[in-house]
Amino acid sequence: MSSNPASLKQTHLWKACKSAKRHSAVEMANDRLRALEDVEKEIAVILQCAGNIVLELSKEKHNGGLLDRQLSQFIASVNRVESELSSQIRYLTQVATGQPHEGSTYSARKDCQMALNRAEYARVKLGELGRTCEILLDPQT
Repeated sequence: MSSNPASLKQTHLWKACKSAKRHSAVEMANDRLRALEDVEKEIAVILQCAGNIVLELSKEKHNGGLLDRQLSQFIASVNRVESELSSQIRYLTQVATGQPHEGSTYSARKDCQMALNRAEYARVKLGELGRTCEILLDPQT
């Protein structure tokens, strides 16, 4: 078990990087799930509108204003569902092909690893410099 302050700072930095990545990834996953829940609700609206339209058309004398409103809501809902599903598919395509995307943690992991490498290199070089100074300043040599 190392109690070296540089090693402890490095461990703390690594844990902080991992925690930030996990938090960000969880938030992003939750946002995507909420968007899909909204799509599900919008599909329910589409089905309700379609049912209302069919019901109104089955009547001998139908209300044109009601049909227009239901049809407008139906079309708007279909457009919203199509847009959100297209967005979800684009995101999944990026993730599946390894392209950079807002949910990618590769860059953050790489940055963290590089920072840890630089910190370790600086620690080693400072240790070497400290030993050199001790040798030069040691009057018994």
